[in-house]
Amino acid sequence: MTVGLIQLTVGDAPLTNLQATIPLIRQAAAQGAQLVLTPEATNLLSPDRDWQRRTLRTEAHDPTLAALRSEARALGIWLLIGSLALATDDADGRFANRSLLIDPRGDIVARYDKLHMFDVTISVTESYRESAAYRPGDRAVLARAADVPIGMTICYDLRFPHLYRQLAQAGARILTVPSAFNPVTGEAHWETLLRARAIETGCFVLAPAQCGTHPAPHSPDRPARRSHGHALVIDPWGKVLVDAGVTPGISVVSLDLTAVDRARSSIPSLTHDRPFAAPEIP
Repeated sequence: MTVGLIQLTVGDAPLTNLQATIPLIRQAAAQGAQLVLTPEATNLLSPDRDWQRRTLRTEAHDPTLAALRSEARALGIWLLIGSLALATDDADGRFANRSLLIDPRGDIVARYDKLHMFDVTISVTESYRESAAYRPGDRAVLARAADVPIGMTICYDLRFPHLYRQLAQAGARILTVPSAFNPVTGEAHWETLLRARAIETGCFVLAPAQCGTHPAPHSPDRPARRSHGHALVIDPWGKVLVDAGVTPGISVVSLDLTAVDRARSSIPSLTHDRPFAAPEIP
């Protein structure tokens, strides 16, 4: 399978972001990508919750989703929309952070809502409370693209290895980790964690990413958000096949899926689980 990873620097204007995204998808398809992946927050990345409430639409009415479905159909490709910020009908008004897999007919064949919310304090001046605006999902999702089983995850999920183990044991051969990783934790942990997930599961890991400083002209009084970049493709032995650096663009690479079988036969740890008692509190 030939895959194309898109790296973006989106801002708070969905139409502007879409205009930057579509040409990159077309470039990846023109270079032979059968599966193209965009990063987390493909339609909007904004620090302003009021602006999000005024701007975001439900899945049925989201213009970015409609346009990207049309692109997948026109190009005849599989498209993994890393995630879209979408309005919901939840009583508390929280949004969904949703990854969607689109087939070459433009149909949605799988949806995954991010399970783990990024509620962390990076420093005295930088903290995130994703759960204040986004509701968490409640199920893992295994889908198929061109008959290849794919485990769908998003960004902060990366820190929960049991999710990836269960996806691999359920049949995943590719794991997707579209992200908008923070630069501080990205520098320290991004590549290490992605390589670990690949090694632990014997899967290819595809991690399209946001990069750079995200413009927010509709919220000029808010501090600008930044993302780490370095979209990565990692093979089942933990080797980095692609590192996209820190600028927007595309990376196209062919995956030899027999490498999954070779890695798992060499280290068959997915079949070696044993029950054990939980530790007692001393």
